[in-house]
Amino acid sequence: MIRRPTPAHGAVSEVKMSERLTAKIDAWAEAHGMARSDAICRLVELGLSARPDADSPAAAPANPLDLEGLAVRQISQLLDPSLSSDERERRIRRLIEGPAEFSAERIDLPKPRK
Repeated sequence: MIRRPTPAHGAVSEVKMSERLTAKIDAWAEAHGMARSDAICRLVELGLSARPDADSPAAAPANPLDLEGLAVRQISQLLDPSLSSDERERRIRRLIEGPAEFSAERIDLPKPRK
């Protein structure tokens, strides 16, 4: 039989955490004057209500052109700065466009007419 939480009694959930994480939660709970279970509830509520920041993958732009620009910037940062600008551009295009054998699988390209 599953017992449903009532307003007087909250649901009981078991959570596995590392000792290091438990110690951090205990320290946070002590600093805020609450029990571990209350601290876990509060931290989960804070995490669920937090908005992703701009660097978060969850906040990645949905527009394919914006995504491509983001990819170009990231690849540019990783490439060897001593490469010529032509070689850098060739490598970026190769990575962005992908191998020719996969072009039929890409959903962002128009399908060839038959």
